Amino acid sequence: MAEAVEKAGSPVELTRDLGVGQFTKVPDEITNWIEEQRSWRESVAFADQSYHMTDHYVEGPDALDLYKDFAVNSFENTEPGKAKQLVVANPNGNYIGDAIWFHLEEDKFLSVGSRPAHNWLQYQIETGDYDVDGHIQGRPVQTGDDPNNFRFQVQGPEAIKVMEEAVDDEIPDLGFFNFGDISIDGVDAKLLRHGMAGEPGFEFWGDYEDGEKVKEAVMEAGEEYDIKHLGAEAYQTPNAILGWIPLVVPAIFEEGMEDYLEWLDVGDGLLSIGGSFDSDDITDYYFTPVELGYGHIINFDHDFVGAEALEDEVEDPDRKKVTLEWDEEDMVDIFASLFREGETYQYMDFPHPRSAACPYDEVLKDGEHIGVSTDKSYIYNEREFLSLAVIDTEYAEPGTEVTLIWGDPEDNDNKRVERHAQKEVTATVANAPYSEDKR
Repeated sequence: MAEAVEKAGSPVELTRDLGVGQFTKVPDEITNWIEEQRSWRESVAFADQSYHMTDHYVEGPDALDLYKDFAVNSFENTEPGKAKQLVVANPNGNYIGDAIWFHLEEDKFLSVGSRPAHNWLQYQIETGDYDVDGHIQGRPVQTGDDPNNFRFQVQGPEAIKVMEEAVDDEIPDLGFFNFGDISIDGVDAKLLRHGMAGEPGFEFWGDYEDGEKVKEAVMEAGEEYDIKHLGAEAYQTPNAILGWIPLVVPAIFEEGMEDYLEWLDVGDGLLSIGGSFDSDDITDYYFTPVELGYGHIINFDHDFVGAEALEDEVEDPDRKKVTLEWDEEDMVDIFASLFREGETYQYMDFPHPRSAACPYDEVLKDGEHIGVSTDKSYIYNEREFLSLAVIDTEYAEPGTEVTLIWGDPEDNDNKRVERHAQKEVTATVANAPYSEDKR
């Protein structure tokens, strides 16, 4: 990675305008995205997560010491069957990445998610003094390899009934974010109790070769409840109401990270930047775990990397994560421009417009920069176009009106972006998460 940055001239030059790769092997739509969105609110949604995430397997007597040294979370009360959201930061307290972490056996762990957190932890394993083994399985859609596991979700008001019918015996009595053993049509699997888009549900996984058999059994059990299989587009949209920002620029391009960049392969660490926010300084694209809404899981019961920088921020953050409701008249104007003479505004591919892995749109108040808007989606159930943003705390009160800039800069080189004019869009600040939590 270090060589690629030097050749490009800067981290921003390396990562800007690269576009976005294939997200998953699942088709964009199975039925259609509106009905698929409606299913998680009205009935039950089935999602196939087998292809778009990396898996990090860690095993050994020092594994928990590794996590305690580099994750912001506490691990004091963990035991096999527990899961949590793992978050890691750099020495300056800036966010690198997150993943869902599973305590499988006494000294055996798995985390599932995007690559940045896994790269950082694997680097510590290979260069540090830890008695552990670690292995990353890359995103199967990118590598072309079969996943180790199928990984499915069911979510929605009827999700529990569907799983009660699909599971061979009884569903184990699990607390939130705990997992246990089940069997579906004779196939052994693990079942995690959690939720998506504020609705109750489960995640379950097992050997990949058994995936189609399990999928058929669950879909058959869900027929009477009008189950819908989510396509790739609908699957990505609940983030906007759940309040989870899936990808941002990992804070790896700064002083003190030189050895890590030498170790990191450019193909494993490169994420593209897009959107109207345009800075030559890569650190302007960084966030802290606090700004991304992880303040409630940061625990100073252990001395983790970045702790000193985060301790003061937890008490008094400068910026806060919010939801932005985009003005409907401005949204209509974006599409109407396609039917007028002259310049058009950047095209929005509903329901989840994205032309880069890490979208950054500038947010203004009275013409002054106050933050950036990131992942965005149209949510049919809310009849709203929503984005997740990190803005100055003084403007984070729900109901505050702000302006954001839609459209990449004129000099962008992203082949996924057509020629267009930028558009000022009025937006209203709302809470993140956006919807009531019924999990």
